[in-house]
Amino acid sequence: MNNKIYPQYSFQNCIDGTVTISFKLNKAGEVYFSKIQKGIGTDLDDEALRLIRLSSGKWIVPEDHDTTVSVVVPINFKLSGANCQNKSPKEIKQAIEIYKTNVGMTDAVLNFYRHKANGKSTADEEQRILALKASLGYDEEYMKMRINDGLKKLKQKDKQGACEDFMFVKNMGYDLADEQIAKYCN
Repeated sequence: MNNKIYPQYSFQNCIDGTVTISFKLNKAGEVYFSKIQKGIGTDLDDEALRLIRLSSGKWIVPEDHDTTVSVVVPINFKLSGANCQNKSPKEIKQAIEIYKTNVGMTDAVLNFYRHKANGKSTADEEQRILALKASLGYDEEYMKMRINDGLKKLKQKDKQGACEDFMFVKNMGYDLADEQIAKYCN
């Protein structure tokens, strides 16, 4: 798939493998439902779903196609030349577990900023969230990287994926993506 953007976390931690996506097509070949059938448990799962969304409208559907039947497709992610030969399978498995834990902590940060917008936060909570963001590596440099990923997705005509990246930056308490949100996501 030419539009594949290897996700940062999996790239940095030498995580690769196959994500199986289940999706349904309407008569026009548009994807109207998709889910992870079998994932890796990292950002590779999200990228596989994004790639299936990008394929919407490009499928040739036979006239007798039952639109209630799911199509199942494996999407392979393989790192080559990424200097991963020194990573052990144990280290890679540990990185996957850390990712899963980080998802929960990321949700806590996102929920804090949602409540903060409603005026429901304290200074103590904010200090804990700032420390949590720092421990997760969610700094300005990371947010700029997410914006750049969003801009790449726009070039691929994946407005939904781009806006998800821009909104992530916004919902993490940064205003760095406000211009992109105003221009592409409203």
